[in-house]
Amino acid sequence: MNPYTWLWPYVKPYRWRLLLGFAIVVVTSLTALINPYLTGQLVEQVIVARRLEHLWLLISVMFSVTIFRMSMRYGMVMIFESVSQNVILNIRMKVYERLQAFDFPFFDKTKTGDIMARMTGDMDFVRHFVSWVDYNTFEQACVFTFSLVFLGFVNFYYTLCLIALTPLIGFFAVKLAIDVKPTFAALREQFSRVNSAAQENIAGHRVVRAFTRENHETEKFLKENAAYKRKALDSAGVWAKYIPVLETLSSSMMVIQLFVGGLFVIKEWLTLGDYFIFNSLIWALNNPLRMAGWLVNDIERFQASAEKIIAMYDTPYTIKNPDQPVKLDAIQGNVEFRNVTFSYGDEPVLNNISFRVTPGMKVGIIGPTGSGKTSLVRLLCRFYDCQQGSVLIDGVDVRQFDVQFLRSNVGIAMQDVFLHSDTIEGNIAFGIPDVPMENVIEAAKLADVESFVHNLEQGYDTIIGERGVGLSGGQKQRVALARLLLKNPPIMILDDTTSNVDVETERHIFESLKTYTHRKTMFVIAHRVVSVMDADVIFVLQNGEIVERGTHHELLARNGYYHTLWQHQRSTGIHGVSPHHLAAQAVKSKQFNAKGTNVARDTNG
Repeated sequence: MNPYTWLWPYVKPYRWRLLLGFAIVVVTSLTALINPYLTGQLVEQVIVARRLEHLWLLISVMFSVTIFRMSMRYGMVMIFESVSQNVILNIRMKVYERLQAFDFPFFDKTKTGDIMARMTGDMDFVRHFVSWVDYNTFEQACVFTFSLVFLGFVNFYYTLCLIALTPLIGFFAVKLAIDVKPTFAALREQFSRVNSAAQENIAGHRVVRAFTRENHETEKFLKENAAYKRKALDSAGVWAKYIPVLETLSSSMMVIQLFVGGLFVIKEWLTLGDYFIFNSLIWALNNPLRMAGWLVNDIERFQASAEKIIAMYDTPYTIKNPDQPVKLDAIQGNVEFRNVTFSYGDEPVLNNISFRVTPGMKVGIIGPTGSGKTSLVRLLCRFYDCQQGSVLIDGVDVRQFDVQFLRSNVGIAMQDVFLHSDTIEGNIAFGIPDVPMENVIEAAKLADVESFVHNLEQGYDTIIGERGVGLSGGQKQRVALARLLLKNPPIMILDDTTSNVDVETERHIFESLKTYTHRKTMFVIAHRVVSVMDADVIFVLQNGEIVERGTHHELLARNGYYHTLWQHQRSTGIHGVSPHHLAAQAVKSKQFNAKGTNVARDTNG
């Protein structure tokens, strides 16, 4: 899309204010001719004709015109600045809303630094165009045109001599615009890389320090920063080639004015008063030509930045709402995967996955790292769409639901816990901001947040840092779990949510959840057998396939991967829990939902 076509809908609501601003530009450009004309009259009538009685009148009028023009210009600048701030506010909000609608695939491919560059530096170039470049371009054109016409009436031939170099200046200005545009695009791209390098280092500063890689990161940033310097110098090189030419040609007008003007006065083809008019207005011809290069620079910067923003904004959605979404009064919690195959690009992740679970079942998912556990439940939330097969909830393909409706009924506590820089209460109530405090406390009790929150000086009002700085890994996981429980969806996903919690605390949490989740469908992803051993059905994933399924005891009897993992963790006493305790837990897990297990088996048993 053309940058100007893209910008117009944002400018259109303020078009009348802009028209007023441009009208003021016309007025101030015209009034710029008055004082030079009066200067000529002062020379002719006061200095040459010695009519001193006109002196104070002419000076008073010139002073009044100056005050009037300054006042008008002040109002004009404020109009354009106000409009630019409103325009950029609307653009930034529109782009931000678009970012909220993008799903995981977009953020998988787009660096945070690139997004930040679009939202900051590129936005500012757009604002600068609306607030300064547009009216300056128009003003320089008006001043040049009005002055040219006015001076043509004063002395046509002298005016022709003064503008003889204008076509040549225009030629070089156009050449500058053509040559400098690619350098600005490359400069903006490299600026994004610098932003990305800085952002990644800041986000991962703990890892950098833990592995004493400060020098490596500094060198990596230096490489990107040096590349930015080279791009900037490439752009400056184009300027260095054209600006001296433009400046020299513009300055040559002063030489022409002095030489030709003096000759015309000597030959009496020009009066002394008219010469002073030309002398007073030479800036009106010279400045626009001199400003041409700078304005071309800013226009090309705007276009390069706008194109970057447009490219990000126009990225197509990968997860789209159906034209006529299926509407259900409530989600019951029946979940079915039917021959599901999924890959990230060319990398296969899940292959022909099939199973069916019913409300009230606890489903354990276990397997080695990279086996596809998290990818499986992400399809349920429709963070991604499968390439083959279908994922159904209550018999409806998830792609037929409105995305917001689907995700409001499927809650997930993610493996990568993210907490906002807010109070603990604010983080727990993130999904339901207006919920009563009693509900927040109830969810916190279920997630065992209460065990540490009262030790904090301000309790639930304690402000935690960005990404949960100030809390331990286990504490952050419990806050994230409380956030999920407060949402109270019919389908719940715990993606390694208790991996940083000791086994005794984990057992206490799951015991507390039994009554709370007895009618909900719950998926628990874990690496520890103790986390899923009481599940109604356990799926063992390897290389994107379900290689084992059944209850804890059924899987132990098969002597497969699950049995090996159980024996290893049992012999080592996971996190200080004795093998005797694990054995006791195994006895408890015999009381599983037999009906639910059979349902889970029947599609791929």
